[in-house]
Amino acid sequence: MHNSKLYAILRHFDKYEQNRCRKYITSPYFNRSDALASLYDHFTGHINGKAVKLGKEEVWEVLQPGSPYDDTRYRKYCSDLLKLVEGYLAQQVYEQNPIEQAAHFMQAVENRRIDALTATAMRTAKRISAKQKYRSADYYLHQYQIERQKYDLTEFENKRSDRTNIEDISKNLDLFYLAEKLRILCAGITQQTFVKVEYQFSLVNEILQELQQVDYSDYPPVALYYQIYLTLTESEKEEHYHKLKNLLNDYGHLFPAREAKDVLYMAAQNYCIRKINKGNRQFTQELFSLYQDLLSKDILTVDGELSPWYFKNIINISLRVGEYDWAEEFIKAYSPSLPEQVRENSLSYNLAQVFFFRKEYEKVLEQLRNVEYDDVAYNLGSKTMLLHTYYETDEIEPLHSLFESFRAYLNRHKDIPANRRKNYGNLIRFTRKLTRIVPGDHASVEKLRKELGETKNVASLNWLKEKLAELEH
Repeated sequence: MHNSKLYAILRHFDKYEQNRCRKYITSPYFNRSDALASLYDHFTGHINGKAVKLGKEEVWEVLQPGSPYDDTRYRKYCSDLLKLVEGYLAQQVYEQNPIEQAAHFMQAVENRRIDALTATAMRTAKRISAKQKYRSADYYLHQYQIERQKYDLTEFENKRSDRTNIEDISKNLDLFYLAEKLRILCAGITQQTFVKVEYQFSLVNEILQELQQVDYSDYPPVALYYQIYLTLTESEKEEHYHKLKNLLNDYGHLFPAREAKDVLYMAAQNYCIRKINKGNRQFTQELFSLYQDLLSKDILTVDGELSPWYFKNIINISLRVGEYDWAEEFIKAYSPSLPEQVRENSLSYNLAQVFFFRKEYEKVLEQLRNVEYDDVAYNLGSKTMLLHTYYETDEIEPLHSLFESFRAYLNRHKDIPANRRKNYGNLIRFTRKLTRIVPGDHASVEKLRKELGETKNVASLNWLKEKLAELEH
């Protein structure tokens, strides 16, 4: 039962949501079976730590005490409860979308021809529309639905001489279509940079022609996704990025946090990263400013939780632009928002990074010595930082010991992609060679520099080059 879909869903619920879901399940409107409520209580009780068993026969005894086990009926109970839980999840989404409720209310009034509610339904929809905070593509979809229902409610088909709202219907449909089409187009282009895959998109030329001829800058999702498209297809023109950044500044707060953070701002961040990877270091500062903008708009956290990936990247970039104090303050302010299961390790690792950049190497070692990270990225980063620190402090014996344990880790973890393992293997190899060069031995330095330049896939390449340069003196 632990591996069932039903149990997996219920494990995601906290106590508050367990109680809400139970109210849904025990509502006679949705369910009249006491057995399903008992089954729900049994499963959530187990999740909450009660000493109850999940074997089929044991659960059946709870549902039908004294009755012989019936596998068909037991499976039916589980299936029915799963449908109820799925219905609850859908209901939560519906309740969080009042504008969609207003559109459905209008549809219900129109379907039932309840003339007494026509004016009320339209006023309600107008009032809720005016209160909408976001202007994502979905906003225009809902506006289209409302205008479409308004058209039906006012029976314009029977009032041939009246001016209708058909232009509003068309406009909102166009805005939704353009924004959503551009979003999908950008997603496809982005994926093609990572995976060898070809997508066929229809009407692209027609859409681009429309966008070149008509000014959509007042419509946030169209303006933003079109600008993202330009940064992807004309990446050499940096003015596209700067315009995107301005649009994010103007409109970023008008999108749900997840879309703003993981799609819109991510597109700008990826542009900066591509530029940095091509050697344009000024975009490191640009990337840092994007992160600051996310923080100032309070859209970095979703449901009060901060992604460890974002946490780590923000600190990396802040350190690279020399904002050491800012990075430390950020760690103090936002580490409590990290998921609990990774909080302690994330805190120690990222504090170690700050200390490393400040050259406070003893503090680096204090943070990293006794921590073994489950996450591969953190583990590789931690071992790399230790390697750098031991080298910087001339701790030769611990450094050579780390060479062996680091290489053993790479050999043991075949789940790490081969290229990545090669990167770190080369870091170990070249650092070992660094330790054998006597300072001032120009011939050895030049020989190693040549070898380094001819080798692909080397982690910490810039650090290795810096250490080579130091050995020349």
